Amino acid sequence: MGNRWINLEGLHMKKLFTVLTMFVAALLMTACGGNTAQDTKAAPAKTETASTQTTPATDSKTLIVYFSAQGHTKQLAETTSKALGADLVEIVSKEPYTAHDLDYNDKTTRATVEQNNPAARPAIANKIENMAQYNTVIIAYPIWWAQEPRIVDTFVESYDFTGKTLVPICTSGGSDIGRSGEALAALTTGAATWKDGKRFAPTASADEIADYFKSIGVTQ
Repeated sequence: MGNRWINLEGLHMKKLFTVLTMFVAALLMTACGGNTAQDTKAAPAKTETASTQTTPATDSKTLIVYFSAQGHTKQLAETTSKALGADLVEIVSKEPYTAHDLDYNDKTTRATVEQNNPAARPAIANKIENMAQYNTVIIAYPIWWAQEPRIVDTFVESYDFTGKTLVPICTSGGSDIGRSGEALAALTTGAATWKDGKRFAPTASADEIADYFKSIGVTQ
């Protein structure tokens, strides 16, 4: 009787050991499966190299291109884009302008030297690949030394504007747009239609801007 009890107790112990072994094995398999899922999820994603080419991905027929060294013209261009529902692209200089470059009291600064040289053409870092998409191109820029910045000349000479309508707008510390629009028109490649330009304050409202473009027959 004693031996039988011992054997039964041993049998129960074996069963318990077997169950515990299976339970531990199941836990290990679950843990391994969880690690595999995490590894798969954590696999590095492919990244694309940033391009220097700018291509707005919309169906708009109006494009606003702006150059802004101090942010004033950028503000105007962004408001104009919203007012007209137009695409927006910045003219990016390969060599950014510093505050010292823009010191008009120093005849040796970069901008002073460029503005005093009608042939100066600062390099642009980006390119608009789908210019053919647009019927109207609005060019926004600050007035430097009573002229458009030479980098805007670079832009105008970089594309064929045949069949397009072009409108210059500007910001300045007090000067009007002057003859800068006429100067840009003289540099244009292709038979384009130039509209009269206008100086706006950087803080001009969307309504003021929209009213002006409506008055010259330019709408989105």
